[in-house]
Parts: sequence; C-alpha cells; structure tokens
Amino acid sequence: MKKSRFTTEQIIGILQEQAAGAEPAELLRRHGISRATLYQWKKQYSNLQVSDAKRLKTLEDENRRLKRLVADQALNLQVLKDVLGKAP
Repeated sequence: MKKSRFTTEQIIGILQEQAAGAEPAELLRRHGISRATLYQWKKQYSNLQVSDAKRLKTLEDENRRLKRLVADQALNLQVLKDVLGKAP
C-alpha cells in the first residue's frame, strides 16, 4: 500500500478547514491534492478528531501485529502436523 504524504492529523486538519467554510478549490490548490482525494478522506475520516485518529492508528497497528502472530502460529501448527503425519 502506498504511503500517504500526509499524516492522519494533517488530513483531519484539512477536513476541519473545509468544515469551517474554506473553499474546496482553495484547499485542493494549497495542499496539492485532487478532488477525489479530498472526498475519499472525507468519507474515511469525516467524524474523527485527532485523538480518535491516533487511537485508530494504534488499534490498526495492534491488529496487524496480532494477525501476523496468528499466521505464524498457524504455520507452525501446520509444520508440526506435517512432521507428525509423515512419521511411521
């Protein structure tokens, strides 16, 4: 997945600028983003505050780590089953 040039906090700040009444065209030009990007961000981060976004990122990182652990354990279990299944 491509890493964004903007942090979650910056994205929320841009969306808050728009909510405060800034013209979308001005935001697009000033921040160098496309209209599609702005509306995608709005769809994804519309109701978040900066603290919520930090918590979401923390939870996503933890979820990624736990999924990796589960995958490793499943692989280890499969290897053990294969070794035990081939023994006479």
